Amino acid sequence: MAVCVAIVNRSNAPKYIACVNPDMELEFHYKVHTSLDVIEERLTSTGKSNTERQEFYLGILYSTEEHTIYGYVTNTRTKIMIITDTSNKLLRDNEVRAMFRKLHSAYSHILCNPFYVPGDDIKSKYFEQVAKSVMVGG
Repeated sequence: MAVCVAIVNRSNAPKYIACVNPDMELEFHYKVHTSLDVIEERLTSTGKSNTERQEFYLGILYSTEEHTIYGYVTNTRTKIMIITDTSNKLLRDNEVRAMFRKLHSAYSHILCNPFYVPGDDIKSKYFEQVAKSVMVGG
């Protein structure tokens, strides 16, 4: 399924990045930061505020020879990105949406924790399990 999952806060600071292959983490950091420009462009081109938007899912942000980057933005402008292999032709749009819903739900679960300080990096075992399940296809 996914090869990388990233959560970026409203000020474009990464709060969580996990990859299937830790050796490629720097490359995925680069791809996540490059896709932030595409997200900002799509959000400003609609002319609607976050509360007026009905759809959180942004679809494919861009595609390279090796990877496809999908985007999702919450009401609080937290960006969730999933990077998949381009060779994975069986992945459908509704499956990607389901992965984003799963990650958004886990992220909301973290925010409801009274011991989590908003803005801190995400260091939750529960979120880690959900992210790993998205990456291995569970």
